[in-house]
Amino acid sequence: MRSIGCAPAAESPPDMSASHLPFVPGSLVRRVAVGLIALALLATLASAVMHGAAAAGPARTFTIRSALTAAGDGPALAGDALPYAVQTVNLPDQWSHTRPGFAGTLWYRVGFVHPAEGAGDELLAVAIPQLCSNFEIYLNGALLENGGRMREPLTDNCYHPQLVPLPAQLLVAGTNTLDLRIAGHRREEVGSRWRAGGLAALTIGPYAELDPGYARRLAFGVGAPQGASATLLLLGGFMFVLGFIHRSESHLAYFGALAIGTAMLDARLWVRHVPFGHQVQEFVLLALLAFVVWAAVQFLLRYAGARIRWIDRALPLQCALVAFSMLLAGAQRLALVADFWYAVFALEVLAAAGYHLRRRGHSASGRLMAALLTAVALAIAVEFASQWSPERTPLVVVAPLVLPLVFALVGLRLVQQHGRALQHEQQGRVQLEQRVREATAEIERNFRQLAELQVEQVTERERKRIAADLHDDLGAKLLTIVHTSDSERISTLAREALEEMRLSVRGLTGRAVRLADALGDWRAETMSRLAQAGIDGEWQAPDDLPHALGSRAYVQTTRILREATSNIIKHSNATHCAVRCRIEDGDFQLVIQDNGDGIAPDVDSRPDRGHGLASMKARAKQLHGQCLVESGQGYGTVIRLTLALDRAADP
Repeated sequence: MRSIGCAPAAESPPDMSASHLPFVPGSLVRRVAVGLIALALLATLASAVMHGAAAAGPARTFTIRSALTAAGDGPALAGDALPYAVQTVNLPDQWSHTRPGFAGTLWYRVGFVHPAEGAGDELLAVAIPQLCSNFEIYLNGALLENGGRMREPLTDNCYHPQLVPLPAQLLVAGTNTLDLRIAGHRREEVGSRWRAGGLAALTIGPYAELDPGYARRLAFGVGAPQGASATLLLLGGFMFVLGFIHRSESHLAYFGALAIGTAMLDARLWVRHVPFGHQVQEFVLLALLAFVVWAAVQFLLRYAGARIRWIDRALPLQCALVAFSMLLAGAQRLALVADFWYAVFALEVLAAAGYHLRRRGHSASGRLMAALLTAVALAIAVEFASQWSPERTPLVVVAPLVLPLVFALVGLRLVQQHGRALQHEQQGRVQLEQRVREATAEIERNFRQLAELQVEQVTERERKRIAADLHDDLGAKLLTIVHTSDSERISTLAREALEEMRLSVRGLTGRAVRLADALGDWRAETMSRLAQAGIDGEWQAPDDLPHALGSRAYVQTTRILREATSNIIKHSNATHCAVRCRIEDGDFQLVIQDNGDGIAPDVDSRPDRGHGLASMKARAKQLHGQCLVESGQGYGTVIRLTLALDRAADP
């Protein structure tokens, strides 16, 4: 056993002003200049405030940079001797540098002289900028502070600074002994060197002078990242939902997943007491990082307008391979596996970023993305370079805040672009609806004019001309919109307008339609629409129907059936729909019945209002027939169409 022979001498704090921080060169795009300048100011402010307290009063506070250490898992140290093999180490002491392969519990002992004269009743404290993973602190053999569980699963205090008061009643005149029991993990068992065991230099001084510096460290090192991760979680959730709703903009969903995954990586700042060991924690972190890389690569590719099938299949397989490799390597080689995957992930994201910039780098959006990706790359480079530094500099503390700032800028840019796309889509929809209304009005106007003509030859020629014009002009334009529009909604509306135009053209031909052929067309269309909506369809019709329908009756009956089917799909919440056709007493009867919710009584206070019911009745009336609607809320709806065949056969 070895007794303490000396107390570590007080040292003045090192000069960590902003002028000594490494300068990161690079050109900035105008749109991100403000953000990056703010980041530089934040780093400068962090450097000033995190080290200002120590420089304020060197005579009242002092830093301890050496300690006696001894490995062991015994009880609190007693007396003036360490019961284990002792060596002297310099602080900060990072186990990944000074004792590779060591894991478990390590005792640190330092001595300091209590400034009894002139101290009065002023409360002293010890400030610890960083330790990992958990700790116990003893003053002259009495337990002062316990950070949580000292056995697996250890409480994780790696990212939280500590400020522990030194009660006056435990201090003695002369030399006092401060023992720290640190429980940590070996470098080989963790994915980052900062999560390996270690202890920073200790600062002892008046509590009132150390507390502001501790509060600033807590704000910059814990509070700000927590706020940033919460912001990322909200932003990511919003963008993911936005991308999920608009399937054509899948890059929004991947960006949302990227932001959510990045926020979850900072969960260790929120939860220090976890119910499972560090091996599971490291497994989850690396698996989650693989998911984040998946989302990042897909976002960069999809945002560039590219979808590569083999990458779509390879990235999920990579996530499974990451998990399998960690299970295969085991806890003793986790760091090696993590370093390998870090390199692979970096190359993948770098390649995706290069591909993105190659395709969009010449545009204003591409230049903005280039500047943002450069800022992210520099921040990640600073974080990785800090792995070999014995202390966390202010720049290293501020670097993780770059990612939330970049995500916020990218998110705002994506929302702006999405808003413009919606505006263009709305304008296109309005224009298309106007063209459809104009075309429909022209069709109706021409139809009324043609109905008044008495000469069959003139009527037939005029109808054929209108049909040809619609087919060759409007039909071709609508078909072009269907196949070229990027908007699913506009494409669907154009397709519906095209079908309506074709139906109108067929009515203009003036040729009668066999009822059997009409029923075949109606059955195919109705059953297909019901099946696509997940509604069980039933069709009943006689086999032998020698009757015929006039072109006008065919067109109007088709529209009535389409409107009824649309109402069932959109409003009824039905699971079954039955359509029955029959001939009775010279009348053609069409009955459409569903088992849905029925028509609410508050639809304009009448069941024949809303959902196109009035238009169906008006069409039936034009054919000298009738359309009856029977509905009870919760009992479904029945629509009965009756047409006199002797009148419906006329063109």
